[in-house]
Amino acid sequence: MKELQYLNKYFVKYKYSFLIGIVTTIVAQIFSLFTPKLISKSFKAIEDFSKQSSIDSSLIQKELIHNILLIIATTIIAGFLTFLMRQTLIVMSRHIEFDLKNEVFRQYENLSQNFYKQNRTGDLMNRISEDVGKVRMYVGPAVMYTINTFIRFAIVIVYMYNVSPRLTLYTLLPLPILSYAIFKLSSEINKRSTVFQQYLSKVSSFTQEIFSGIRVIKAYSLENQHQKNMEELSLESKAKSMNLAKVQALFGPLMLALIGVSNLVVIYFGGVLYINGSIKSIGTIAEFILYVNMLTWPVASLGWVSSMVQEAEASQKRINEFLKIKPDIQNNRQEHSEIQGAIEFKNVSFTYDDTHIKALQNISFTIHKGETLAILGKTGSGKSSILALISRLYDVTDGTILVDGTAIHEVNLLI
Repeated sequence: MKELQYLNKYFVKYKYSFLIGIVTTIVAQIFSLFTPKLISKSFKAIEDFSKQSSIDSSLIQKELIHNILLIIATTIIAGFLTFLMRQTLIVMSRHIEFDLKNEVFRQYENLSQNFYKQNRTGDLMNRISEDVGKVRMYVGPAVMYTINTFIRFAIVIVYMYNVSPRLTLYTLLPLPILSYAIFKLSSEINKRSTVFQQYLSKVSSFTQEIFSGIRVIKAYSLENQHQKNMEELSLESKAKSMNLAKVQALFGPLMLALIGVSNLVVIYFGGVLYINGSIKSIGTIAEFILYVNMLTWPVASLGWVSSMVQEAEASQKRINEFLKIKPDIQNNRQEHSEIQGAIEFKNVSFTYDDTHIKALQNISFTIHKGETLAILGKTGSGKSSILALISRLYDVTDGTILVDGTAIHEVNLLI
């Protein structure tokens, strides 16, 4: 999770929403645990009535109705608190998505021309859309279900232990197997998710280039050739996607099988303990079955959450790759720059970093405010390079450019 640590600043920014979500989750889990207790009490009341005929049946009916009403009330409260939890944490994730997209876009604006020559537009679009979307799934649903899972596990296990320590131990036996399986599958998902995201960027870049150059493709009748290239790229991307899906598909059945084993363990060992007298009521077995089933979704969601975290890790790594890039063109002045219009080149030379072509050699001229300068020359003589240097799309290799007597790198880029 090293790459995802970059997002910690957003959790700090929205710390109050995060804390409210955690508190709401804890309270919701406490209310949801009333149901197994009340059902256990109802079973015990029925058992007592069956053993002691002297008990008034109307009293048992009243107790059962009272328990049913409490179950309905606590379930409604737990459901409402769960709704608040989702509203708090999921809305927080949308705010983080908004902030991260704006941060990525600002970085796109700050990066130099050389960066755009070295990176494909489709790949950059994929990072600000698909990759940020994967990250949002981590800061939203993945975080929410992780918190929910750990809190539920902690509270449920405490409740189970208080009822029957031995039966709790038997019930939790499959969990080490579950933990190991999640660890192995998560590692494989991380590898395959990274490869899939890379191929997804290739497809986006290829299609973006096709759309940009569609006039040339049609003019030279290159449709069939590019269609073939697209099919090959799509098949490769599909193969990587299927490899990822095959691993992800193992989680659901594995989780459900382990939960089923836990239910069987509760029924068998619970029955044995009841026969031996260690458990006083059948209601305890019913209570434990409900506890185990309460853990079904959290345990099953571990696979889904783990998959989301691994995909977000791969996506955030791709985002971090260029967020950490320092722009070649730095804004060295934050104060507003008043531009009058005088421009002076002093022995300016310029060589392109990517091609190493020397576009300008010892160029000097002065343009006063209000004057016009015409520059003539054949293609490749450096006319566009002069304009690029004046707008500071590049910095000069040698020499100095002055704007109103001030070195151009001391002029605010944002004016």
